[in-house]
Amino acid sequence: MRVITFGTFDVFHIGHVNILERAKELGQHLIVGVSSDDLNIRKKGRPPVYTQYERMKIVSSLHCVDEVFLEESLELKGSYILDHKADLMVMGDDWEGKFDQFSDLCEVRYFPRTEGISTSMIIERVALDFS
Repeated sequence: MRVITFGTFDVFHIGHVNILERAKELGQHLIVGVSSDDLNIRKKGRPPVYTQYERMKIVSSLHCVDEVFLEESLELKGSYILDHKADLMVMGDDWEGKFDQFSDLCEVRYFPRTEGISTSMIIERVALDFS
């Protein structure tokens, strides 16, 4: 089974590791779409801390990840699923229901997020420590 997931993966943390390892447990091949810098700015209104190339290198270095590509548009998710021949798409439950329309292309599952950790929380904590 080929599993696909998507994310920014900025300020990489244990929650990222958890979702990627859980996704890999469901298949033989894990494909990760890393959001481009431009997509991240459109989604979150700010650039990521690490560039898209740095984030792609971090994600591709993980033992559980087999393939990484640059996700340039949310509107192309269906094409990414088809292009990478994914059987299953896994996302964090903060996206619950938002990708159900792709269930005609592959199975869609949502995982609970790791409690107490998020990139936004880390960035805010670091900003407070240095203010």
